[in-house]
Amino acid sequence: MIDGLRWDPTRSARVRVAASTSNLGPGFDLVGLALSLYLELELRSRPAPGLGLAPGRGSARDWPLDDSNLALRGFRVGCELSDAPTPAAELEAESSIPVSRGLGSSGAAVVAGALLGASVGPRVVEREALLQAAIAIEGHPDNVSPALLGGCVLALPRVGAPPLLARVEPHPSLAYATAWPAATLETKFARSLLPTTVAFADALENPRRLALLIEGLRSADESLIRAGAQDRLHVPYRLPHIPGGRAALDAAHAGGAWLATISGSGSALFAIAPRACIGAVALAMQRELERASPPAEAHVVTLASDAPLVRLV
Repeated sequence: MIDGLRWDPTRSARVRVAASTSNLGPGFDLVGLALSLYLELELRSRPAPGLGLAPGRGSARDWPLDDSNLALRGFRVGCELSDAPTPAAELEAESSIPVSRGLGSSGAAVVAGALLGASVGPRVVEREALLQAAIAIEGHPDNVSPALLGGCVLALPRVGAPPLLARVEPHPSLAYATAWPAATLETKFARSLLPTTVAFADALENPRRLALLIEGLRSADESLIRAGAQDRLHVPYRLPHIPGGRAALDAAHAGGAWLATISGSGSALFAIAPRACIGAVALAMQRELERASPPAEAHVVTLASDAPLVRLV
């Protein structure tokens, strides 16, 4: 049970969880924004005992159907937290979030499963507890936090304590776009590209840039966002592994983007711009990615501000 709702086995329960972009340049493993690409996960009872997985639709069609499935792992944790025995039920997913592109597909799966699992048992589960469990599964907080809470979130995990959260309210005049090539970039590989040590000057520069970026998001100040978007800790090491990535970011800036960077660990890119030019920015990124790794895809997206809720159907 979460938010007062308990699953009724005679009905299906559904939850829709947003994609997320993380880092925004200098906010490595800290900043995440929920975006309007969605995973929908459904829980329904079945006559066979135990918990099953139906083949997914959309980008979820390639999800594993065994215990490595992240929605299933999240569901089991949610059941544990809500004191629920494993139900005779089946999970089915449909997703428009691309996999291995740095748009939070794994975080959305964990959160969706955990929310449904929390709705099964008699104990009320707070979102804080769900977030802590989701971070333990995902390994970092910057995707699961906005996926579970909505909006723009800064999340700091703490040992033996709930994560420390801060919310940012981006200015409503800002617009967002994302684009990705056919080539994927697995998170594990993307993390392996990062150096074990960095120069002191780089370590010093990133928090300065992040402070400018956060204020720029709040105020829609172009100069603050442009200066604050610069990163020295991960983008220089990952960008060469995204086909067409550098050209796409340059094209986004030429088209009017105030921020253009890697989304999460990639291979997707993410841009912030005024509403008047966001469509052109999206197409500019798609065009350059398409040249290097076709087919490429681009979307103008919005900030998904609301926290996801389980509903009965």
